[in-house]
Amino acid sequence: MTMSDYKWGMAVDIDACSGCQACVIACAAENNLPINLERDFTERRAIAWIRIERYWEGEYPNIKAHFLPVLCQHCGNAPCEPVCPVYATYHNPAGLNVQVYNRCVGTRYCANNCPYHARFFNYRRPTWPETFHNYLNPDVTVRERGIMEKCTFCIQRINAAVRIAKRTGTSAPDHFMTACEQACPTDALTFGNLNDPNSRVSQLFADESRAYTLQGAIGTEPNVRYLKGVATAKAGSDEMTAAAH
Repeated sequence: MTMSDYKWGMAVDIDACSGCQACVIACAAENNLPINLERDFTERRAIAWIRIERYWEGEYPNIKAHFLPVLCQHCGNAPCEPVCPVYATYHNPAGLNVQVYNRCVGTRYCANNCPYHARFFNYRRPTWPETFHNYLNPDVTVRERGIMEKCTFCIQRINAAVRIAKRTGTSAPDHFMTACEQACPTDALTFGNLNDPNSRVSQLFADESRAYTLQGAIGTEPNVRYLKGVATAKAGSDEMTAAAH
């Protein structure tokens, strides 16, 4: 099987997300993200490939928090791609928005054109304490200063699964885990092959009562879909039923 036989996507169940940020830590550890110091936050230069946005519903004291994990949406019609002057970002046959680090010249046009604010510019050369050096993932390059970086859907894990599939003459597993998905204690994240109609992620994408895309009206065709709360979905269904009658 070739890369064009796959189309990778992720479903995010916001009804299950508890906002624990285990996915944020797992992503940083898996992909050799730099350690964010206090100055990075105060200068608004902190790097996190996945972030948890928090929203409040109701008025105090009857108030409820809602959490929304946001990462690169790997758009099928990505606004970041046509503005790059050196073609450092492009769409590969497997549906991934790929970032070529050694081609990037740091114009930041792609970040300015991303409606999801999911791209980060590496303002500083990343450093880690000596005790952390053995914890760096050897399968992931350490990005130097002056380039854009973002979520890759743990492409190193994808490539490993595809290589094993080619070697064994089988198809890649329909469900293997990215780092954020593996760390999520509530199974709010589901990753897999959208070209396989029997995969769990395809079935979640097909749930018309719950599945939606972030800023869907702008036509970016993201490969990430969110599942609205069960209560919200039921209320919307009841409204449609009432309108039909």
